[in-house]
Amino acid sequence: MGRTVLHTETHRRVIILLLCLLVILAAASGCLGGGSAAQAPTPSIGPATVSLPAPTGAPLASPLAEPMSTSVPSLLPTIVSPVLPLTSPLSTPEPSAAPICPYFVARALEHDRNAFTQGLTISGGVLFESTGLNGRSSLRALDLETGSTRDLFTLPDAYFGEGLTALDGRLIQLTWHSQTAFIYEETSFIGGPIGEFAYETEGWGLTTDGHYLIMSDGSAVLYFRDPGTFEVVHEIFVRDGAAPVDQLNELEFVRGFILANIWHSDRIAVIEPETGSVVCWLDLSGILEDQDRLGTEDVLNGIAYDPASDRLYVTGKLWPKIFEIDVVLP
Repeated sequence: MGRTVLHTETHRRVIILLLCLLVILAAASGCLGGGSAAQAPTPSIGPATVSLPAPTGAPLASPLAEPMSTSVPSLLPTIVSPVLPLTSPLSTPEPSAAPICPYFVARALEHDRNAFTQGLTISGGVLFESTGLNGRSSLRALDLETGSTRDLFTLPDAYFGEGLTALDGRLIQLTWHSQTAFIYEETSFIGGPIGEFAYETEGWGLTTDGHYLIMSDGSAVLYFRDPGTFEVVHEIFVRDGAAPVDQLNELEFVRGFILANIWHSDRIAVIEPETGSVVCWLDLSGILEDQDRLGTEDVLNGIAYDPASDRLYVTGKLWPKIFEIDVVLP
């Protein structure tokens, strides 16, 4: 009898303990699942699957949009879109290109169709011309009224004539690849050079501001050279706004600006010599009619300034004409 009562009491306690455990589990299931224990999902064995809710027609909210009001706090971190400044030092837009400066054609002169013009300059009322191509390079004196050739010196075949300028009664003529500049007496140049300078780069264009010789080599750099030694004194880097301007070719100094023809184009950059900034462009497209061009190489490549008339004389490689023009500069 004693054992029967003991077993009965033990069974009763186990049953009470199990009932309490079931009540606790049911309460816990209601708190975690948001519903009754009967609504709890039945676990399955195998790969987990995720079912997406069916679309309701409402648009999806952007993660950057203002969050909807809800009583349940989100477990995800809040995404904040920073307010960016209007400009950034890493993405500053480039300024607008320099404007076009107007010009007017006063007249046209005849020009030797066989002259591969590389440089022009005016001194003492004479138009001097440097022509290129190996075996055809020359230094010429032209009549400023007619454009006809008055005197001519032919360079040795090894030299390809390039830019030309006049300073203190002398002419200085560059060569392309020979890294040699020839010096002539202005009044007797047909007798040949009286001296020469050496330089390290290719020779393209040459002019003077009256103090320095200013030289181009096809890059965006202009070199200011001592006229007595041809040593580089300083350089400027040419830009149109923030954009580099390279292929600088034939040069001329006009009214305090450096004019530079851009190779393989009919455009001339008007450059501020202190900063290298292009202040305007002289666009001579169409000044020579299409039927007067022989090919792709006969492009603008000659600029000379006549201070007496305050006009420019412009021509190109193998052009049949030289144009005298009035230019409006800043």
